[in-house]
Amino acid sequence: MSPETERFKQTLRQHAEHQTNTLALWGDHSRLDYATLYAEVVYRQQRLRDEHTQVVAIALDNGIDAMLWDLALLFEGLTCVALPPFFSPAQRQHCLEQSQAALVIAEPALQEELQAAGYEKRGEFWRRRFSGPQRMPAGTAKLTFTSGTTGTPKGVCLSADSIVQVARELYQASKPTDPRHHLALLPLAILLENIGCYAALYAGATLSLPGHKALGIHGASGVDVPQLLACLASRAPQSLILVPQLLLMLVTAAEQSAFDARSLRFAAVGGARVAQSLLQRAQQAGIPVYEGYGLSECASVVCLNRPEATRPGSVGQPLPHVQIRLADDGEVLIKGSTLLGYLGDAPHNDQWWPSGDLGEFDADGFLYLKGRKKHQFVTSFGRNVNPEWVEAELTQRGSIAQAFVYGEAMPTNHALLWPQRADCTDAQLAAAVAEANHALPDYAKVHHWTRLEQPFTHANGLLTANGRPRRDAIVERYRTSLTEPVIREESAS
Repeated sequence: MSPETERFKQTLRQHAEHQTNTLALWGDHSRLDYATLYAEVVYRQQRLRDEHTQVVAIALDNGIDAMLWDLALLFEGLTCVALPPFFSPAQRQHCLEQSQAALVIAEPALQEELQAAGYEKRGEFWRRRFSGPQRMPAGTAKLTFTSGTTGTPKGVCLSADSIVQVARELYQASKPTDPRHHLALLPLAILLENIGCYAALYAGATLSLPGHKALGIHGASGVDVPQLLACLASRAPQSLILVPQLLLMLVTAAEQSAFDARSLRFAAVGGARVAQSLLQRAQQAGIPVYEGYGLSECASVVCLNRPEATRPGSVGQPLPHVQIRLADDGEVLIKGSTLLGYLGDAPHNDQWWPSGDLGEFDADGFLYLKGRKKHQFVTSFGRNVNPEWVEAELTQRGSIAQAFVYGEAMPTNHALLWPQRADCTDAQLAAAVAEANHALPDYAKVHHWTRLEQPFTHANGLLTANGRPRRDAIVERYRTSLTEPVIREESAS
């Protein structure tokens, strides 16, 4: 067991001995104290040991069961493959194939999907044999997949030391406000929430794990706001991890006296760019929100505003376990808790990780992000989308000649469309969008679209000489259409 992991397990053992009756996990229908949590994890470690396998995938809704299996895998030194619930069936199958997960712990609803992928049910585990060499670096404790910047998510291989070290630093960062009850809003398969849950357990706090049905959350971006608010009111958590869109929902509800934020002591927000005006509204509404910054390749959080060190508009100062410097072009380079490598690629040996983000520091060491080097955008729900992937789906359906997709810091994606033929009707364009959406996971679907009055050309400055879209120019030209009330709308269902 790695040093950081041993330290974490010893901490849980101490909680079990000295906080025997303290509520540790609070699910939909049951609760566990710290003594029972520790005993359950040890028991599940033995059950995993009996299975004689190394790579195990978890495809469970948030709940006590998911957390116990996650901890058992961590302490047993096995590789945990985290499968987000918002992935499409094709993406889940890709993750299982690429990781060679011989054991899967999954929701009953995935039975047909797993059978089709060659898995057989034995007890509560799904099993499958794989042949051939393992494709991940030695020492991989967590295999987390990006949220699909293309149709085939990329696996990030992380060590146990990296993950648990970040969790310990998050615990230390929130310690001045001493939150004693954390509620997981995001799926546990999201690395940020997974590590946030570890931080709560490090602190000996109560960890609430309501299922997403209880929370009113479905898919990557569907939220039943009244259901969510009712769950928060009944549990009164003291800490949350939010993406910008969830923060906006809570702020709006608080402004309308539909959400009481008085129980909250620490709310971290990240996963996508946060408007400074939203942060100001949150503070005015009594939500103690702290913006941070991180990426899967660095085991999640690398910078965070903290109660004793806050600078509005920044993503905070680097956490103690990392170093950050800027390349000559302003790209943020990160050292500390970096990935072992990508699944299927050569191990990563460079100490400094190029983030792909541009930034600058102020005199006090607070980092300000200035945009992304590449075309990928991040929705306000924290999902990464490569627009070229979605545009390809749209333009390969016969009706659409040109497509431009935009969703940076927005809850839904908007497309600008130019038809193949002048006599193409809006109904035909809508059908083409719907057809493309069937091939996409919900966070990448096109919810709104606008029919262009003219195509993108080199002559009008919207294409390069070799026919590639000039994205900044297109956004500038059509900003109103992309960000204001939509002209055309297509259901993503």
